[in-house]
Amino acid sequence: MKGLDARVVVRREAFALDVALDAAPGEVLAVLGPNGAGKSTLLGALSGLLRPDEGHVRVGDETVTDVAAGVHVPPHRRGVGLLAQQALLFPHLTALANVAFGPRAHGVARREAEERARGLLAEVDAAELADRRPGRMSGGQQQRVALARALAPRPELLLLDEPLAALDVDATPAMRTLLRRVIRGAGQTAVLVTHSALDALVLADRVVVLTDGRVVEQGSTREVLARPRTAFTARIAGLDLVPGTAGDGGLLAPDGTVVAGRVEGAVAGEPAVAVFPPSAVAVFAERPKGSPRNVLPVRLAAIEPRGDVVRLRAAAAPGGPAWVDGLAADVTPAAVADLGVEPGADLWFAVKATEVMIHAGNPERPVPQFGRVVPG
Repeated sequence: MKGLDARVVVRREAFALDVALDAAPGEVLAVLGPNGAGKSTLLGALSGLLRPDEGHVRVGDETVTDVAAGVHVPPHRRGVGLLAQQALLFPHLTALANVAFGPRAHGVARREAEERARGLLAEVDAAELADRRPGRMSGGQQQRVALARALAPRPELLLLDEPLAALDVDATPAMRTLLRRVIRGAGQTAVLVTHSALDALVLADRVVVLTDGRVVEQGSTREVLARPRTAFTARIAGLDLVPGTAGDGGLLAPDGTVVAGRVEGAVAGEPAVAVFPPSAVAVFAERPKGSPRNVLPVRLAAIEPRGDVVRLRAAAAPGGPAWVDGLAADVTPAAVADLGVEPGADLWFAVKATEVMIHAGNPERPVPQFGRVVPG
């Protein structure tokens, strides 16, 4: 038995979604992808709010959608819970009544429904909110109650649609920890849509990456984020990525230059990507001499403070490679001060070959080119 088994095809005039995915009972599957990739369309089909043009959705032992057989179970009867960006609590009901609403709608007696609701409110650290209405709660408190409400009908499948996106920075870590504890504790099968690599790492067992309505990457969370095969995944994982073809001891970029690095699992002549962290990139005002094997001329596009480091974002330099946009280097504030630069300045990024990992790329869908490293 699977917690979820789905194949969803949705056709629109300018967009088509064709995705197959599954999740074992108790598994949390993260769905990542850029805006317009089809994540919301996929959730709509899983929840029953959208009828696909082809395919099926099986939740536990029940087929809730089968286009060929004419089966389409309505949302409230398919054993699926939803936690969205906005809590969407009933404003006229207390927290207790909001959480008890689902079980009551499924025929559970009032006393039993309220007992279940009190237990869930305690699980999400919101017991003290039982008699409070949404208007008297913070955003984080509302989201805790919304999580309890989503779990109250005991759904076979829980859909999490960017559940932390609307929370302020102070409430997000606590809610992320709470989600992990409650979902794991309940052994809940879940599909999490998120733009956050941290959310995926903390909450998900596996990751599926969508681009243009298709799955372009999938696997265990740590492997996908550590070994990204597309520019989007590299960006959310906080890594720089250069696409090309695997060669002996390096990656052959589309223009013929070679990126020196450690080849791991890539086959010579096959699509591959070179990946390295922004922290491995050294930045120079003049072309460096000496040990760096990979040296890249860039024009500084942006300076982004990030806690204890400053991220320097690259764009194309005059006469330099045109596909460097988006490469990043993380340096100290002192290094930025020593460089004395601002956006528009011409710089050099340098990366040692030992810091570059080269692994198999996506053979079905080429990744956008946004970086080139030329040998020094």
